[in-house]
Amino acid sequence: MEQREVLPLESDGNGQRLVDQVCREEKTRQALTEKLGLQQLIGKSPAFTAEINKIPILAKSDISVLISGETGTGKEMVARAIHYLSERADKPFVPVNCGAIPVELLENELFGHDRGAFTGASGSRSGVIQEAEKGTLFLDEVDSLPLLAQVKLLRFLQDKEYRPLGCTKAIKGDVRIIAASNADLENAIAAGTLRRDLYYRLNVIPIALPPLRHRAGDIILLAHHFLNQKAARLNSPAVDFSPEAERKLMLYHWPGNVRELEHVIERVVVLCTQKTIQEDQIKFSGEINQLDQLSFQEMKANVISQFETNYIQNLLVAYRGNITRAAQAANKERRTFWQLIRKHKIDVQQFKVTEFQ
Repeated sequence: MEQREVLPLESDGNGQRLVDQVCREEKTRQALTEKLGLQQLIGKSPAFTAEINKIPILAKSDISVLISGETGTGKEMVARAIHYLSERADKPFVPVNCGAIPVELLENELFGHDRGAFTGASGSRSGVIQEAEKGTLFLDEVDSLPLLAQVKLLRFLQDKEYRPLGCTKAIKGDVRIIAASNADLENAIAAGTLRRDLYYRLNVIPIALPPLRHRAGDIILLAHHFLNQKAARLNSPAVDFSPEAERKLMLYHWPGNVRELEHVIERVVVLCTQKTIQEDQIKFSGEINQLDQLSFQEMKANVISQFETNYIQNLLVAYRGNITRAAQAANKERRTFWQLIRKHKIDVQQFKVTEFQ
């Protein structure tokens, strides 16, 4: 075997400069990974952390992940975190909103086309699968894919091969697929708009992001995060909220979730001229506060429901989805505990993620 000559660093300054450059590049890469990874996913509520704690585990493999949640809950951010904490971090992350592309163009957008594939195709064009080669393709609103595209996507997931329009040869692809939707996909399957086999192929590990109204304890935490972030970027004097301002943020129902909260704080910061943000400076769309209209009994029922949900999720996290042991810890009969799980629509399977380690 041929021996390689190892030059000592002290022979000249080039070797040490090379080491310094590599170290700087590694620090830059690590800083980018942290910035685009878990540090941007802020929250302490059990419903949120139970989902986010899956990310480092999922980043270690190429297992399929399906992220569900209302618009504005951070589905793409979770997908980016999985990508940038994985070994694919230095390769492309390509997000595609399937619902924003005309149906007749979706197949071409995904798989590309060969020259002469259709009228006007004077040259070949790569699709997003090829653009994401060695990296991650994030398909948001995946239920918007037409059925023919779903068939081809399923084949790619199974065989890691795809065929551009007009191409006679299959092309191998090394791409991780992460899908997301804000719709009830079981209903989409029942309606015939989503193939059941594709759903099962995508939904090996689910991540269900809770809406912000179910993360009441995170609202102020997120508000201060966005305040610090926006104030620094916009050179604003604002550094805090008054107690009344925080109360107003807490009482709002946040239909647009975390994204809406970010935009609300940004608007306030742009117009703020003092250090403390006051209640009257916070404006919501329509200024309709549904929680203010609730009766005492309705508010009490909401608080109890949130407590039960958080309590059950904490136990399921602690006992890795084992309902019998969680029920025993809660001093409840298993049947009664299971009824509570069904009442609050908690997906027990999501707490069994450790079985895939």
